[in-house]
Amino acid sequence: MKAMILSAGRGERMRPLTDMTPKALIPVKGKFLIEYHLEALSKIGVQDIVINLAYMGEEIKDALRDGRKYGVRIRYSEEGDQGLETGGGIYNALPLLGKEPFIVVNCDVYTKYSFDALLKPMKGLVHLVLVDNPEHNQKGDFDLKENLLIHDNSLQQHAYTYAGIGVYHPDLFKGCKHGKFRLLPVLLQAIEQKVATGEYYPGPWIDIGTRERLIEAERGKA
Repeated sequence: MKAMILSAGRGERMRPLTDMTPKALIPVKGKFLIEYHLEALSKIGVQDIVINLAYMGEEIKDALRDGRKYGVRIRYSEEGDQGLETGGGIYNALPLLGKEPFIVVNCDVYTKYSFDALLKPMKGLVHLVLVDNPEHNQKGDFDLKENLLIHDNSLQQHAYTYAGIGVYHPDLFKGCKHGKFRLLPVLLQAIEQKVATGEYYPGPWIDIGTRERLIEAERGKA
């Protein structure tokens, strides 16, 4: 199985830290954020990893190079200076990811989640890891019913938040076109077709989207 680490974001809410450093290379407890994911993926035997690049992409390439020191092989998916959003970024990288399901991880999540659970055969076209709603997303993203993802627009609150970790089948993106587009409409279509599954992870997890949450991670909150 291959994996993709999403690293093209600008990190606006992390400024001024991200004015000179891409999110992926922000240090937490002596390591770059992205290094935790590279090491976790290598540990479960995932060696082929694609990293998408936009904002300060050359700095990421210079830091990680071919991935050899992490026991992986890194290939880079270039998106230009503006990036392609999450959906467009994954679609752009599909030629590097192949025809089989692949893991996708947001570079800016800090967690103790064990990625080996994602090596199981898929029962649909997408499988997402969900966590309890954090303070910054109290309305949540999805619900679960017998492992199927649910998203009811009539509800004011959902039980779980997407952890930024999942498994995607390339067929999920059939009908998509190259360019900038969000991932959520693609996920909602899969939910409607009942080909989207999920799992609940109760353990440590932080979405490091702000400097305050970076401080939480440094203090051992995850």
